[in-house]
Amino acid sequence: MQAPDIHFAIRVLKNEIKQWPEPVLGVIAKEKADPFHVLIACILSLRTKDQTTKEASHRLFSLAKGPNAMARLPVNQLERAIYPVGFYRTKAKHIHGICERLLTSHRGLVPDTIQELLMLEGVGRKTANLVVTLGFKKPGICVDVHVHRISNRWGYVKTSKPEETEHALRKKLPRQYWRIFNDLLVPFGQHCCRPVSPFCSQCPVISFCRRIGVSRSR
Repeated sequence: MQAPDIHFAIRVLKNEIKQWPEPVLGVIAKEKADPFHVLIACILSLRTKDQTTKEASHRLFSLAKGPNAMARLPVNQLERAIYPVGFYRTKAKHIHGICERLLTSHRGLVPDTIQELLMLEGVGRKTANLVVTLGFKKPGICVDVHVHRISNRWGYVKTSKPEETEHALRKKLPRQYWRIFNDLLVPFGQHCCRPVSPFCSQCPVISFCRRIGVSRSR
C-alpha cells in the first residue's frame, strides 16, 4: 500500500463521519474556543465516555472558567464537580496542580508547545497534542487508541505503542492532515472500525485496509 492512498482514505472519511456525533472535545473546542477549557476537558476525558466528560466539563466550568478561579476551589469540590469521570480524585488533584502551575509559571496562560504542556501535571502526549491542535490550531498529531489501532490495522504504520505511532505518522502522514487525523479516526473507530469484530462489510475504505490483526469481522 503506497502512501498517496492516504488521500483517498481521508477524503472518504471526511464525508463518512458526518453521520456520527462529533467527539466531545471537538464540540467543547468549538463552544469555548479557549485553550484552557480544551486542556481541562482533555484531562477529564481520559478513560471516560464522551457524555460523562461533557456533563462534568459543564459542571466544572460553571463553577470556574479560568485557572485563577479554579485554583481557588478546594480539591474536594473539584472532585464533586467532575464525578463520575474515571479516576476523578486523581484528576481533581491534577487539575488543581495545573491551575497553580499556570498561575506561577505561565502568567495564567496555557502554553502552546507540546514540550511545555508535558511539564504540566497529568498531561501526556495525547493531551498535549489535542491542546495544540484544538486549542491553538497548530500542527500536531494526537494518537489515542483509535488512531493507534486503525493506523496499524490499515498497514499505514507498523508500531507497537501510541508514542511510536505518533512519531511514525509525523514522518509519513502529509502535514495537511495532522490536525484532522484524530477527528476522523475517533468516530470511525467508535462506530465502524471497532477494536473487536469491526464492521468490515460496511467499511468505506476497505480497499485501503490490509486488515492487520483482524481475525473476526462483521
